[in-house]
Amino acid sequence: MPMVGSSSGDRLREFATDAPARPRTLLRRIGRTTVGVIAAGVLAFALGFGWFVWRLPGEEVALDRNADGIVVLTGGASRIADAMELLAAGRGRRLLISGAAHTTNQTEIVRLNPEFARVVGCCVDFDRSVNTLGNAIETRRWARTQGFRSLIVVTSSYHMPRAMAEIAHQLPDAMLLSFPVVSDRLRAEPWWMSGATAKLIASEYLKYLYAQVRMRIKPGAGVTARA
Repeated sequence: MPMVGSSSGDRLREFATDAPARPRTLLRRIGRTTVGVIAAGVLAFALGFGWFVWRLPGEEVALDRNADGIVVLTGGASRIADAMELLAAGRGRRLLISGAAHTTNQTEIVRLNPEFARVVGCCVDFDRSVNTLGNAIETRRWARTQGFRSLIVVTSSYHMPRAMAEIAHQLPDAMLLSFPVVSDRLRAEPWWMSGATAKLIASEYLKYLYAQVRMRIKPGAGVTARA
């Protein structure tokens, strides 16, 4: 005579046997998914960094047109001198030195570059912004005050992608021409041969990514800048 409830007992024993294995299976799946997501993120970061470095100008460019104004973002050697040369050559009607230190003024520039005394006296403006977003906001204010619709942007080659992105975000209707300044260090040796240069470019890439994310989260042109 068959025992009543034997089938139910078998099913209970099977469930009790399988129960401990189910959390382990779930954990393995979560682990594999997590590893896959991390690997994809690392690959995307590496490919993006390669694209960023590939886009960096290796040589200074020869401009094929003039613009209404010139803006130079301070912070690197020879940026201001190169921008002054462009102004003296008539490439733009006025120059904005953005992010200038308090010691950077017309008197100091003329002292260091007496050949530019004439254009400094008539055609150079300053702002004291403290970061690239601030540079872009002050550039927008200056360009709109002057009625400029085209600008030559002067900054270091590694800084150019972020500077152009920030200024284009603030002045979406303006024509922007880049004039990258290539440092002597980058001319002398590849960036990967110098730990300091590699660190600088990697840091700039991270800042560029952050700026792109921020501009997508807040697509409207910004009105304030944080240090």
